[in-house]
Amino acid sequence: MTEGKKALEEALGRHLAKLCVEIGPRSTLQPDALAEARRYIRTAFEGAGLDVTEQDYSYLRQSVANVIATPRESATAPAYYVVGAHYDTVPQTPGADDNASAVAVLIELGRRLAERGAPAPVRLVAFTLEEPPSYMTRHQGSRVFVRELRGSGERVLGAVVLEMVGYTTPKQHYPWFLRWAGYPREGNFIGIVGNWGSRPFGETVLGGFRRNPALPVESLFVPFNGWVVPATRFSDHASFWDRGLPAVMVTDTAFFRNHNYHAPSDTPDTLDLSFMAELVTSLELALAELAA
Repeated sequence: MTEGKKALEEALGRHLAKLCVEIGPRSTLQPDALAEARRYIRTAFEGAGLDVTEQDYSYLRQSVANVIATPRESATAPAYYVVGAHYDTVPQTPGADDNASAVAVLIELGRRLAERGAPAPVRLVAFTLEEPPSYMTRHQGSRVFVRELRGSGERVLGAVVLEMVGYTTPKQHYPWFLRWAGYPREGNFIGIVGNWGSRPFGETVLGGFRRNPALPVESLFVPFNGWVVPATRFSDHASFWDRGLPAVMVTDTAFFRNHNYHAPSDTPDTLDLSFMAELVTSLELALAELAA
């Protein structure tokens, strides 16, 4: 292992420990923990050298916010890509894979982009309130984000949403319609899921991921904004699909692989830090591919 990858894995582990062990479950039923996670993410982004703003709104008399980080060279870009991940959890789980794994990767991607420069204009967004009961309501953080694009003069060129990205296993499970489609039997790959309208964007992202042979990648593009396969809609990318914006979900396949989904057993010790570190590299390569 190179020193650089070792340092990256250690940084990812620190983020997981902070979010899952020190802070713990992060939901509107634990408002202090949700607010502490928000502060931690903001501080981490700022410490990485990114410009940070918060998109505040109210939910049941609570102040909640999406945390938006921008590399300085992207600050004035009216059109940009989004890389996002939600930082809330369901109440009973520390949420290591769902979704601290993605938040940790997002923070470390931001650090890389601040150090090396972003190859394409980008915003890194830590979304709040993805989990029930806010999911698919106007209070979901990603729906607030896309709704407030109207009249802002800004345009999202495409969104890459990270949803559960840290779990590997010797045996991969699939929904019934994919069992005989030739996908790998081992759960050691990252998945890219898009709707048909997002296919050109998703194929470009996929091309970037394939430049990293250390992280196998598979893809799936679904019709009708995923409504025929509801599990393909289960994250913040669907907020972009429903506004006609190109978006993909990057995932370890969630509950099709990880039996700790939404459970108290979703803890940092179950995750694969090497897998997560390779995803940071793949995301950098995808942004470079989008800029080409």
